[in-house]
Amino acid sequence: MKILWIDLSSSYAHASLALPALHAQVTGRDDVQWAVVSATINECLGPVVEEAYAHRPDVVAATAWLFNHEPLLHLLVRLKALMPSCLVVLGGPEFLGDNADYLRSHPFVDALFRGEGEESFPRWLTCWDRPAAWGDIAGLCYIDRATGRYVDNGTARVGRFDALVPPEESRFFPWGKPFVQLETTRGCFNTCAFCVSGGEKPVRVLGLEAIRQRLDVIRAHGIRQVRLLDRTFNYNPLRARALLELFRTYHPDIRFHLELHPALLTAELRQLLRELPAGLLHLEAGIQSLHEEVLQACSRRGGLTEALEGLRYLCSLPNMETHADLIAGLPLYTLPQLFDDVRTLAAYRAGEIQLESLKVLPGTEMRRRAAELGICYSPYPPYEVLQTREITAAELQTARRLSRLFDAYYNTAAWQEVTRQLILHDACFLHRFLEHLIQARLIDQPMSLEKRGLVLYAYCKQVYPTFARAVSIAWIEAGMSLKKLPAERVRTKHQTPPAGWTVLYGTYKPGLRLCFLPDEGDLEHGQWFGFESEIQKTAPVFRAVT
Repeated sequence: MKILWIDLSSSYAHASLALPALHAQVTGRDDVQWAVVSATINECLGPVVEEAYAHRPDVVAATAWLFNHEPLLHLLVRLKALMPSCLVVLGGPEFLGDNADYLRSHPFVDALFRGEGEESFPRWLTCWDRPAAWGDIAGLCYIDRATGRYVDNGTARVGRFDALVPPEESRFFPWGKPFVQLETTRGCFNTCAFCVSGGEKPVRVLGLEAIRQRLDVIRAHGIRQVRLLDRTFNYNPLRARALLELFRTYHPDIRFHLELHPALLTAELRQLLRELPAGLLHLEAGIQSLHEEVLQACSRRGGLTEALEGLRYLCSLPNMETHADLIAGLPLYTLPQLFDDVRTLAAYRAGEIQLESLKVLPGTEMRRRAAELGICYSPYPPYEVLQTREITAAELQTARRLSRLFDAYYNTAAWQEVTRQLILHDACFLHRFLEHLIQARLIDQPMSLEKRGLVLYAYCKQVYPTFARAVSIAWIEAGMSLKKLPAERVRTKHQTPPAGWTVLYGTYKPGLRLCFLPDEGDLEHGQWFGFESEIQKTAPVFRAVT
């Protein structure tokens, strides 16, 4: 039989592990031929359908998740129309809930896999053309063709996670991507009601030596970024410490991206994190809200006091960057609380503040209790919350726009520090600047780095004039044009070094092109910037102050 896998991703850089994870378990089987059609959700549908149809498969398979689900259905329904006898089977986190209505409303889908497929899918391949035998396949959901009855075989769970063939052994592993994903645990100790892994126990783990061997393979392929899929890296502090010591041995070849629970930082972990080489880790701190009642409503473990103290510590580490997450639309979470929380995170100097709206995912406790919690959400992907008892539909749109503001300014290195200063200077800054961007019809428009700087400079000149200079400095540091408005006070012609200055970075040498930004009301003192004239580098290589 011939399987065609539809690899539909949100972007080129991202790739699902589903294909290599499943294929690795059946490598060597001569009775199964595999083909793959890869595309992104932004591509024109016609050529993808044409390429897929040319394979004439017996089975079309794919994994569905929030952001590829809808375009995937448009592709699959066309393939089923072209090939009525072809079976269409799907898996993925979209099918962790009740699948009866889904199968009846999408008759072109023949079967769904709920849960972990590495053991169930190979079993199904032995009887794919004998539906009478499907009743023994764990996790398989389908409509019985003979009776029209919905059959639900529960949720598949891999018994020996550590015995699975690693996905890196599949010929379909995405070695050409800028990063790879690595799963060293499966399941989660926590019980977050909004997460598909909430309550998924026990946590199953890979041994340290197995992880080392896989990292050796990854390094041999020249991969420099590894993103761990573990839900909570430090749920077991002893294991987390051992893994960090292992990761240290791969510096500077590999950088690791992982998620920590800030409330679970032991003294030993804190000390080790401080000692690790700069650039080894990129940290995500799952905080979601800085309010105890909100976290309790979400069944999230870990005390808020400990979480805040741990987050403050992580953000203070000079050798790594920590990103913090907030989720608008959680039960009991109000918009004023959200604005307060982003100010707190800015005060902590979080490397990024990632603000998302709640997604009420299939199979989660939040989905089951949505009516009880007063959550109104979209029944279609991405299942975003529309309003709750505590936050209106209009306020959720404000939160969405605030997220765009953060991505444009705070989460962009060039504008982060001046944005942080403005946030802490005035509790109303975020409200005012957001309203300005809305009124100017800019908040939902893509803006270049330069355009963002021009907007911020013009706004500060009008509303926060004492910060206009800080925007000018950020503009120069980012390598923007010295002929445009944020550099209007910069002197560029015939600048020679003063008698003395205090060097902030770089080394002055003859030949550097100097420019001078005088202090307000003081033409003798200010900021000096030096630029290389012989290389294509627009940002300064030297900075001093007089």
